[in-house]
Amino acid sequence: MSKQIPTVPIYGIPFSKLGLDDTAQHLIERIEKKQSTHVITANPIMVMAAVDDAKYSAMMKRADLIVPDGAGVVWAAKYAGQPVTERVTGIELMQKLLQAGEKRRWRVYLLGTSQEIIDAAAEKLQLQYPQVKIAGVRNGFFGPEQDEEVVEAIRQAAPDMLFVARGAETQEPWIVKYKQKLNVPLIMGVGGSFDVISGKLKRAPEIWQKLRVEWLYRLLQEPKRFKRMLVLPKFVVKVVRDKENVTKPWTTP
Repeated sequence: MSKQIPTVPIYGIPFSKLGLDDTAQHLIERIEKKQSTHVITANPIMVMAAVDDAKYSAMMKRADLIVPDGAGVVWAAKYAGQPVTERVTGIELMQKLLQAGEKRRWRVYLLGTSQEIIDAAAEKLQLQYPQVKIAGVRNGFFGPEQDEEVVEAIRQAAPDMLFVARGAETQEPWIVKYKQKLNVPLIMGVGGSFDVISGKLKRAPEIWQKLRVEWLYRLLQEPKRFKRMLVLPKFVVKVVRDKENVTKPWTTP
């Protein structure tokens, strides 16, 4: 985690306190300097995974910047007395970086989800940011035996930014494992952003976002996420119980 970025630890995971614009500016400067930067857009589900699994926690802490994507994280920081500036969602941060890429003619590689969705997302992004070069597109359905092939394809494409959308259990660990080999200035996991960009899913209206129930809007579109979403009330209960200790040094059991 970059030293100049103010952070608040939520169960030991250091979340940036910067708002969206300042976060984007910080990353733009790092991309321009070709400084390798891994950004995690984290939510309560990932925090709870880190609480339960020491390896996952250690993996997350190897990122260069962790932003509070989930409304639950923003709430927890405020509840514990160390508020962050605002929620910084992966899709909004990606759009800010693409706007910067439009001015600078940056190269972008899109990795993840199904081929149909990633192709549709690439087409939409190319129309929206015509000066950005889509340097490569690849679906996220590949196993460890294809990792080297995928890494080499990305290296050959030489993007300035790599956006990754794979399953929660593989997305960030894969990035951490191959960050050095990939040699890309900015690598960021973007979760379901390609689903929204492609038009497969709709993003929650602003009122749902302000009420911090965007997760519910997505659940209504994807009922199969129900089991995963059960972690959210557990997170709330845990933070309420641990109020005095949420932001203290945390050791995973």
